[in-house]
Amino acid sequence: MENNINPVGRMMYAGSTTMCCAHAISERGTHVLGAQAGPRRLEEVLRSAGLASIRTAATTRFNLVIEARR
Repeated sequence: MENNINPVGRMMYAGSTTMCCAHAISERGTHVLGAQAGPRRLEEVLRSAGLASIRTAATTRFNLVIEARR
């Protein structure tokens, strides 16, 4: 995540915090993570949901795609 400290990364994190997190809270979400969660925390949440096979399928400068299966 350190490599996201640039103008575009800052804009994406700000958008995630103000829109995505606020929406999760309004839906009474139990995990309000936003884009700042990072792969380690996302894996913890997926494992706690009962998914055992978790892998990073793709990464780009702007996206992290995680494949998770039972």
